[in-house]
Amino acid sequence: MRVFVLLFNARTENEGIHTIQLGDRNKVLMFESEDDATRFGVMLEAQDFPEPTVEAIDDDEIKEFCNSVDYDWELIPAGALEIPPENNVTQTQWQPEPEPDLDLDSEVSQNELDSIRRRLEGLL
Repeated sequence: MRVFVLLFNARTENEGIHTIQLGDRNKVLMFESEDDATRFGVMLEAQDFPEPTVEAIDDDEIKEFCNSVDYDWELIPAGALEIPPENNVTQTQWQPEPEPDLDLDSEVSQNELDSIRRRLEGLL
């Protein structure tokens, strides 16, 4: 069966799955409905989480993952309004991807960039 889970930094080296921490245990929520998973993700964003990605994954794959890392799992039926807990952990095992620094250093002038560009074009 396909279920929907929330991932942070999906398809990167720093990917993390959303879990609920209960005492010393972590629990992965598997949503039957993509809309319910999306709604839960929006509620997480309202709690200052980075934007999660809703991913469809086979439930057996999630269960196998949970067994391998000693996590619990819970299937959230379609239409159930799951609400994130008010308390959040302060340190995650994954970190938000840093924003790319698009601000070019002013040390490199436009003339130098144009010169480099011409030389590279000359190599072609």
